[in-house]
Amino acid sequence: MTVTVNIPDELYRQAREIADSQHLSVDDVISSAFAEQLAAWERLKQRAARGSRESFLAVLDKVPDVEPADYDRITT
Repeated sequence: MTVTVNIPDELYRQAREIADSQHLSVDDVISSAFAEQLAAWERLKQRAARGSRESFLAVLDKVPDVEPADYDRITT
């Protein structure tokens, strides 16, 4: 299957460098990176399926209800 996508010039440059150094085509490098990303999403989906809202809330109940230390505050 052929798909046309637009990617930033910098990403293409990096893919080209990898392809050249590994004696691969840019298509192979991009396909491999895409497959790895899809696999990562699948692993995340499987991990999420093992969790539950009840377990999440039970863990949150263990967090102390205190103000954060100064170094942990967001300043604007």
